[in-house]
Amino acid sequence: MTAANTPDIHDLEKELLEFLEERTGTAWDAETDLFDVGGLSSLFAMQVVVHLEKTYGIAIRGADLRLDNFRTVRRMAELVDRLRVPAAGGRHG
Repeated sequence: MTAANTPDIHDLEKELLEFLEERTGTAWDAETDLFDVGGLSSLFAMQVVVHLEKTYGIAIRGADLRLDNFRTVRRMAELVDRLRVPAAGGRHG
């Protein structure tokens, strides 16, 4: 893993917006509540979880699976950014 190749939060947002536009045929804003406007169903949200895990090499579990983390592209990018950084003091599990 090289930190130099790791996308920053704005790159994450751009990549996620492109992924969602490709899947839904709609251009989204990073701050749009995707559940509120019907852009994301609970089933599609699970597909997004799988996409995030595979694309960014993260594991989304437990409390991180709550809907609030997936309401907007910005929140998803923040979640990915947080989960891909190892916790201080070592690794989990």
